Amino acid sequence: MLESAAMKTSIPAAALGCLLAARSALAALGGDASTVEADRVRMKAAAVTTSAGTLYTVHAMQTPAGMTVREFANADGIVFAVTWRGPFAPDLRQTLGAYFGKYQAAPRAGRSGHAHDNVEQPDLVVRSSGHLRAFSGSAYVPQLVPGGVVVEQLLQDAP
Repeated sequence: MLESAAMKTSIPAAALGCLLAARSALAALGGDASTVEADRVRMKAAAVTTSAGTLYTVHAMQTPAGMTVREFANADGIVFAVTWRGPFAPDLRQTLGAYFGKYQAAPRAGRSGHAHDNVEQPDLVVRSSGHLRAFSGSAYVPQLVPGGVVVEQLLQDAP
């Protein structure tokens, strides 16, 4: 009887562990770009990877629903910026990864509300706007941006 009670407890715990491990394996802001493929599969997206010389690589993903997500990885393979545009907002918990808690707790800069959200901290910048069927935004970590990259221009050219 004790064995079956222990098994009943350990199976849900193992399932939860697998779920959390799968979520953390996805590329996100500050995460390892080697897991971008997991993002592509999760989003059921077509992907194109381009290189900006030795400075950074762009992993652009387009979902069947029309969402475009770009993940910018520096030469060390770390995602330093993410942009999105499409008919719905992305899962910011997944997109911002370890920076999500900091994003939630940060004071808002400029216009903020249902259609706009701006966070400007020394170690995290997030700009998001949108309305029904038209959302866009960007997030980046200033310390991870490669030297010589003008992040405002990079994000302006994004989807």
